[in-house]
Amino acid sequence: MTMQMGIAMKAMQVALAAGAVALLASATQASAQNMLGYGQKNRDKANTPQYIPPPKAQEKVFPLDSTWTAVSLNGKPFAGAERPSFIIDKQYRARGFGGCNTFAATAFPLKEQHLAVGPLALTKRNCDKAVGASEMQFLTALRTSGQWDLVGSQLVIKSQAGELRFDRAL
Repeated sequence: MTMQMGIAMKAMQVALAAGAVALLASATQASAQNMLGYGQKNRDKANTPQYIPPPKAQEKVFPLDSTWTAVSLNGKPFAGAERPSFIIDKQYRARGFGGCNTFAATAFPLKEQHLAVGPLALTKRNCDKAVGASEMQFLTALRTSGQWDLVGSQLVIKSQAGELRFDRAL
């Protein structure tokens, strides 16, 4: 009988151990459901909108080595066959035609679509007064340029002297 009692005792111990494990598992699960984990409060607030910063605008790249012909200054079109034009090459040298004289300068496209144009070197041809005045307005606007943008197929340069619009030359 001792052997049977030993087996019965073992069976009872196994049953008790299994019951204890089952009880412990259910208690652990219940307490886990009642406990707030790290960040649980924030996960439960599904209706609270989260701050998402706005996307940065894609910065445009200045079109170097493109020739641009002036269309207008402050909405007033440039008249005549000899319209002002310019190009900025990869060495950041600007050169162009003001309507009567040619010019050269350094020009640097900067961050956030700004443009810095250095002092102008200008030829001194004799020009008609109206052409000379138009050229001075163009060169002043180009020299004081602040920001640039590509709008459709046009280059727009905004300066202290107004807004210059250019078409890409062929």
